Amino acid sequence: MGQGRTSRGTEVAEFEATRGMPAVSTIVYGVASDVTLMNRWLPQGLHVSGAGPGTLEAGGDLVPGEGRHEGLFRASEDQLRVEWGGRDHPDYAGWLQVADSAGGTSEVTVHISLLDEPDSGPRADQVRELLDRSLDRLADEVAHRVHDAG
Repeated sequence: MGQGRTSRGTEVAEFEATRGMPAVSTIVYGVASDVTLMNRWLPQGLHVSGAGPGTLEAGGDLVPGEGRHEGLFRASEDQLRVEWGGRDHPDYAGWLQVADSAGGTSEVTVHISLLDEPDSGPRADQVRELLDRSLDRLADEVAHRVHDAG
């Protein structure tokens, strides 16, 4: 995507990906916002769990540092939007937005902002690949939901 600059002059790399989903937006949002299902579609190497209202704990190979880290989490059903960010690692934030498409399908857009990360090169390519794979896994999870419900 592009790279911006904060008011303190810190570089911010912005990454965004969009994918069609095989269900209406409310079903997709239900899967995407359910903390107990997230590990099924988030990038392998990232594990999250609920840590109380408005917070998550994240750990794994993709999380900087050692151990688990607390993050902020907000799911807005009326806006079909999920937002998150690092509490103890404020260099990471993102959002996921679901929108209806034609014929009973929908579309998901995921946006990630990373401070002090390049927006080109091997690391940026890895972030884009992780986003694409996660959206593929989310589409698979949604398809399973629709199939199981039908």
